[in-house]
Amino acid sequence: MNQSMEHHHPAASLEKEAVRWDAARAAEIIQRLSSLPGAALPILHALQEAFGYIPAEAVPLVADALVLSRAEVVGILNFYHDFHQQPVGRHVVKVCRAEACQSMGCEDLVNHLQDRLGIGMGETAPDGSITLETVYCLGNCALSPAIMVGRTLHGRVSLERADRVLQDLEAPK
Repeated sequence: MNQSMEHHHPAASLEKEAVRWDAARAAEIIQRLSSLPGAALPILHALQEAFGYIPAEAVPLVADALVLSRAEVVGILNFYHDFHQQPVGRHVVKVCRAEACQSMGCEDLVNHLQDRLGIGMGETAPDGSITLETVYCLGNCALSPAIMVGRTLHGRVSLERADRVLQDLEAPK
């Protein structure tokens, strides 16, 4: 493994700006995927990919298409923490706070990121650039503490390394 301890997901370079809510586009996504077995998850993932989050307006569309109650769809959204029900920043920084990462100093990392960005966990920077999220295991325990930015996993993240990752996000592309 390279010195940077990063793992890039094959689709990492495909990050794009989410589009505004469009009920017709949502209906097309739902219709296209509704015949899949266990269609709720693929539909919700596709809606989030299209819009950047799952707008409340999507819930009754999904419920009606899948013959579920709105409460059941909201239950799915609440159970799976990767679904966002509010807009998130252009970059989502997930900080692992599971036991292995705790033992390697993730709380110092959390405090550092919050101080540097001026936001708390679960919040988005006022300029919409970054959202900080807590996760409980990124599966990178041997290289803790770990963070995930978009679809790129970073291991052995020191405070200095976290600063470099944030600088890379802030750099013009």
